[in-house]
Amino acid sequence: MKESKITRRDILKGIAGGTALLAAGNLDSAKLIAQETKVKLKGRIKQSVSKWCFGKIPLKDFCKSCVEMGIGGIDLVGPNDWPTLKEFGLIGTCTPSHGLSVGLNRKENHEACLAKIREAIEKTSAAGYPNVICFPGNRNGISDEEGAANCVEALKKVIGFAEEKKVTLIMELLNSKVNHKDYQADHTAWAVDICKKVGSPRMKVLYDIYHMQIMEGDIIRTIKDNIDYIGHFHTGGNPGRNEIDDTQETNYKAVMMAIAETKYDGWVAHEFVPKRDPLTSLKQAVEICDV
Repeated sequence: MKESKITRRDILKGIAGGTALLAAGNLDSAKLIAQETKVKLKGRIKQSVSKWCFGKIPLKDFCKSCVEMGIGGIDLVGPNDWPTLKEFGLIGTCTPSHGLSVGLNRKENHEACLAKIREAIEKTSAAGYPNVICFPGNRNGISDEEGAANCVEALKKVIGFAEEKKVTLIMELLNSKVNHKDYQADHTAWAVDICKKVGSPRMKVLYDIYHMQIMEGDIIRTIKDNIDYIGHFHTGGNPGRNEIDDTQETNYKAVMMAIAETKYDGWVAHEFVPKRDPLTSLKQAVEICDV
């Protein structure tokens, strides 16, 4: 994730049906043009995109382009940006909370992390958005067993609130081989086991295809075996976390077809750092994933 000058680490520090367009009377002519030229997708995969990967593009311009491509939401933007999203009929598909390296795997972090998670749940629910992200943090010498137990203990303190507010907590899977050394949720089974022990339909995994291709491979089988515990997806080409076309090793069309076959109804957010013209690459990604 260090490929971009503006990283997700910087951003994180700082519903179904929710993509209904605002009334035409509330949109100026430029936004109306975006709606009128909107590409009609098949709809089997609900597509979103992480803004941090396209940081140089002003948010309003980016939202307009997303609408034209058929994208329904923006990932990892907070409440300050939501009015702009709503202006274009987009939703916030994943709300930031606490940081990713200091997280729920240590009891001394619980109070601070849970406070940020609760605040994010409250605001996400009020906006009618679906997800809040969370992280176990880096190991820093703690075992996977103890780290998992501490995460379960913390999440059980907040999951009732998430249920009440109809917001899903999603713990992101990241690779510890290339981008996030020592990060604890670096294998699917570890994070899925936490979801099972928390025991709520509002506790899911954010399955990042780029990261799990690096750590595990066997993407399609893993997704199918664990789809009941997956609440969100991220894309990215490997190696390099760049475009998801035929310049990299993952067959994204096949992966998206497999996801669609499971009847998954959550979001797939593009989270790659474009090496070429960013909006051309994003449009291409949308077309690849429109299965």
